Amino acid sequence: MPRRAARVLLTARTVSVGVQALHDADDRLAVAIERVGPCTMRVNNDGTHFDHLARAIVYQQLSGSAAGTIHGRFVERCGEGGSPTPEHVLLHDETVLRGCGLSTAKTAAIRDLARHVVDRRLPLDIVETLDDEAIIEALVQVRGIGPWTAQMFLMFRLGRPDVLPVLDLGVRKGAQRIYRMRALPEIERLEKVARKWRPWSSIASWYCWRVLDLENVGGW
Repeated sequence: MPRRAARVLLTARTVSVGVQALHDADDRLAVAIERVGPCTMRVNNDGTHFDHLARAIVYQQLSGSAAGTIHGRFVERCGEGGSPTPEHVLLHDETVLRGCGLSTAKTAAIRDLARHVVDRRLPLDIVETLDDEAIIEALVQVRGIGPWTAQMFLMFRLGRPDVLPVLDLGVRKGAQRIYRMRALPEIERLEKVARKWRPWSSIASWYCWRVLDLENVGGW
């Protein structure tokens, strides 16, 4: 049986390669790269995949400090001394999760996430072997996880290099600024612009976010 080709992941070395490739492929993005500087995008390897996704649910639509407090309680009460596992979550009834400060909707979402992992509709133990679309398809079946959250998981947890979050407002605003568009790009326009970004769309998206931190100078 032929071996599957090694998957390219975002590391310090491959990020450097990707930045140079983007710089060479797209003159306007090259200007943004020069103004922003080195890409500091890094993969978050802390904890487990399950804890990473549960944390993403907790943090939705909350300030960092409030979400951090709630997530800390969740880890303390459901983690059995470590990161919470799906099995630990399902051992507790909803009142325990609600007691952490989680809303009814987020409690239901975290429990649904746990069920999807336990019954292997979401096989987190082999998720690294799946392609991007298969991972997104499995994740969006979980209550409280949409395409954007799934794409952020691909980019910042699994280190997938060619993810384009077309509905992300920051990416759209950044692209509008870089390419001097009169209006925010719709999906088709952004996808057309991003053809030059492949196979490094994750890095290009990161630069779209970062250009918004720059002063509006030089025609931007």
